[in-house]
Amino acid sequence: MVQWNSVLTLFFSLMVEAMPFLLLGVLFSSVLLMFVDERRLIAAVPKNALLAALLGSSIGFLFPVCECGNVPVARRLLVQGAPPAMAIGYLLAAPTVNPIVFWATWIAFRDQPELVFLRVGFSLLIAVIVACVFSTQADLRPLLQPAVARAMPATRVQKPTQSRADNPGADLLQSGTFLLGKAGAPLRLDGGGMQAAVLVSNPMLAKPLPEKLRLMLDNMMQELRELGGILILGAAIASVLQVAIPREAVLSLGQGQITSILAMMVLAWVVSICSTVDAFFALSFASTFTSGSLLAFLVFGPMIDLKNIALLLSVFKGRAIAYIFILAAQLTFVLTLLVNLYVS
Repeated sequence: MVQWNSVLTLFFSLMVEAMPFLLLGVLFSSVLLMFVDERRLIAAVPKNALLAALLGSSIGFLFPVCECGNVPVARRLLVQGAPPAMAIGYLLAAPTVNPIVFWATWIAFRDQPELVFLRVGFSLLIAVIVACVFSTQADLRPLLQPAVARAMPATRVQKPTQSRADNPGADLLQSGTFLLGKAGAPLRLDGGGMQAAVLVSNPMLAKPLPEKLRLMLDNMMQELRELGGILILGAAIASVLQVAIPREAVLSLGQGQITSILAMMVLAWVVSICSTVDAFFALSFASTFTSGSLLAFLVFGPMIDLKNIALLLSVFKGRAIAYIFILAAQLTFVLTLLVNLYVS
């Protein structure tokens, strides 16, 4: 009984700390969805791959979404004609390099501010490196799903397969950019569904303000249902692990320079908690794990996790995801190991 009381206490403390940041993140995402036209941003993207990767990795400050929304946004950037380096840089960095996550991490680790800045710096560096590696591919289409490749500018289908007038709910976006069909069902990101979702401009911009506000509230509720469930699951797992696992075992694993990093990277991949609130999850391990391993959790998790793979498969083929996963994992391990060896 005492253990369950400890689990519940830890669970509710994590929820109380994390929920305001989740709400704020959903609000930012929905506001930008309704009022921003990404075409203007794409028109200003430099041709140089490195500069495009830097820009893509930094625009999370303008489009602050977590990893639940970055994949569809990256897909939209690709089909709108953005350079691959920009889209991939955004894909990997946006869940971490944005004001909501920065603020949440600062609140969670106010006593260790170096972790906050290292998290942002490492995420930017890894995203830029991976984006530049992919930019060496002359044509990215062989690494993309056929529907996405067909939707890119050179072969974009201009005429949608379904009239928008017959489907008034099709403009509403889920988790950032998933178009919703009738009865709130997500459109499939293949075949006709993808082609129907490809738009020359953001359809929200032409709508009257009252309808924008209504759709924004609907989108916020959908994202809160999705992300709130993930938050509850992650907080529950963190609470149970902290109470159920013997402290001696945690200490023996968490204090190893290498084992602690590997353990937290695997945990980040499995738990798949939203980047908006993952700092509070990591905070529960701060007393038993090394600084480098906490950074590994905070940097690697938002890039590649289990819940994100299905979304990634809607855009990339399996081998492209494997490349991203391996590169991001290797770079995260090396950088965080250096923190354990020379900073901690």
